[in-house]
Amino acid sequence: MAKGKKFYVVWNGRKPGIFETWAECEAQVKGFEAARFKGYESEKEAIEAFSVGPPKFKKNSIKNHQAALPDHIPIWQSIAVDAACSGNPGVLEYQGVETSTGKRLFHVGPFPQGTVNIGEFLAIVHGLGFLKQKNLNLPVYSDSKTAIKWVRDKKANTKLVPNAKNAELLHLLQRAENWLKNNTWENPVLKWDTASWGEIPADFGRK
Repeated sequence: MAKGKKFYVVWNGRKPGIFETWAECEAQVKGFEAARFKGYESEKEAIEAFSVGPPKFKKNSIKNHQAALPDHIPIWQSIAVDAACSGNPGVLEYQGVETSTGKRLFHVGPFPQGTVNIGEFLAIVHGLGFLKQKNLNLPVYSDSKTAIKWVRDKKANTKLVPNAKNAELLHLLQRAENWLKNNTWENPVLKWDTASWGEIPADFGRK
């Protein structure tokens, strides 16, 4: 589904102002200490927000070792994951990248039949396993509330009916659930704020 144009306000960055693309905004705030920025649905809102000044910092109650963070600032030292599915169910693949650079860390698929939620779930679990193997305590970003909940529950609540086409994928799904039940991790699993930050860096760019 196409998304409307957004306007990004940078109050504190290399060059404060109002920008029409996430790329322009990112260039001002990425790696900039104490950056303050936010996305808005209309230019009018952005102009008003820029003149008023940044919103006050708010502290979010975040579980599983997640520290209270300032509003609307991504953690660049992290990995981001995403899935792409041609149809739902349809041909599925997923990947993980470095959030700061977009460098691909892993890519799995395509599978002949799967769903977006399954792919997003597997991507998070793969990311957690990848970081555990390398002994890296970095956050994992996903733009899927459903997948994050499945990871928290350690159970993929999929309605996909098993068949020959999806047998390999469902076997991988079972392995992922078992991994969650048999392992511990301290990596926060965070929701990527697409509305404020644009598409997640692991996005396949097929929307």
